[in-house]
Amino acid sequence: MRHGRGYRKLGRTKEHRRALLRNLVTSLFRSESGRITTTVEKAKEARRMAERMITLGKREGVHARRLVGRIVADRSVIRHLFEDIAPKFAERKGGYTRVLHLGPRRGDGADMAFLELVGIAEDAMKAKKAKADAKGKEKKEKKPEEEDAEKAAARKAEADARREERKRTREQLRTAKVSERSKAKSAAKTQTKGGKKGG
Repeated sequence: MRHGRGYRKLGRTKEHRRALLRNLVTSLFRSESGRITTTVEKAKEARRMAERMITLGKREGVHARRLVGRIVADRSVIRHLFEDIAPKFAERKGGYTRVLHLGPRRGDGADMAFLELVGIAEDAMKAKKAKADAKGKEKKEKKPEEEDAEKAAARKAEADARREERKRTREQLRTAKVSERSKAKSAAKTQTKGGKKGG
């Protein structure tokens, strides 16, 4: 019989489980990429809560915001949910999130997955790719030969200055060693002379 199998316990007490799922849902709505990484079981359980919050976000009104506030404590995330996320799902009647399996985690072998918002995650990935492509094109297009020449000249000047400084310090050390040796020799001569006279 399936008694008492209405939801996943996740090996936690009621309070701990509720706090965990609230944090996962808040992180999902807060993330710019529209996705979070967690274990498969946690993702499947958090998905239920996240979809309820999006449905409430589509309803609008103060009462709906207060119901969301029971789960999502951060007011900026609630505003983001009602103003940005929920309107994107206005024509969709459920299935706002998806779970993508990633494979086992290194260490304990737990099955990992992405929990992502359908459509939003794809848009974020496209934007990221477009930004990277634009950056690559800018690098290819930019050929500031004069700037490169100036930088090379400045680097060469710095290297020459460092070389000269090292040479000076070496010379100073050498002269200091020579003077120390000469002092030591003269001191040794005076001692030997004094010893002979005494003998």
